[in-house]
Amino acid sequence: MPALPAKPYPEEVRARLAADAAELIGRYPQARSALLPLLHLVQAEEGFVSPSGIRFCAEQLDLTTAEVTAVATFYTMYRRRPAGKYHVGVCTNTLCAVLGGDQIFDELQQHLGIRNNETTEDGEISIEHIECNAACDYAPVVMVNWEFFDDQTPESAKRLVDDLRAGREVHPTRGARLCSFKESARILAGFPDERPGAVDESGAGGAPSLAGLRLARGEALPGTGGTRVVSPRHEGLRPDGTGTGHEGTEA
Repeated sequence: MPALPAKPYPEEVRARLAADAAELIGRYPQARSALLPLLHLVQAEEGFVSPSGIRFCAEQLDLTTAEVTAVATFYTMYRRRPAGKYHVGVCTNTLCAVLGGDQIFDELQQHLGIRNNETTEDGEISIEHIECNAACDYAPVVMVNWEFFDDQTPESAKRLVDDLRAGREVHPTRGARLCSFKESARILAGFPDERPGAVDESGAGGAPSLAGLRLARGEALPGTGGTRVVSPRHEGLRPDGTGTGHEGTEA
């Protein structure tokens, strides 16, 4: 990151952000607990956490810029350079990688002409390899502004970024419709998503995500012929709640 100290925001920007910051800080018993939301707030302003943003956060929380920088550089969701309007994260962790995530990431870099953490010249797309998108049951997974695009291939991922650059409407596999990276950062800061109906679109876990829960409840999964893999937890218990010694799995 560029050297600190940094220039302050223009007064108009600073006043607007200070009002938002005061609202966020007021939600916490200790002001410094609001640092993570404040970093999302300044990221919503510029598309990344700039030296000016770090200075702003430090001033609001009576911290040093070194303390703020230590947090901003620890968490990978805070960008060190400007993100595109659509920030594309490709999971390259173990399961996604072996199912094609590495190939998706390599081909997207070639297709877009950029490398990890870079942005296209038109400012539309930035790309980043993600250690885990927490969606192994839909691997390989790509996220755009933190919305899921499941079961991707190199071809579908390239169509996705082409559609985004062309301004065509794109729908996540699950979750709310896409907004810009800056808009998503403001939502992550803790402000409401003001788009009509967007909250209702967020949905819940799909069948693959809930399979483990169903098994833990002793339910049979579709296509398993009614076989229960795990007994319900209440089976085999005495009235006092202790076990009988016969709990276990069924095959």
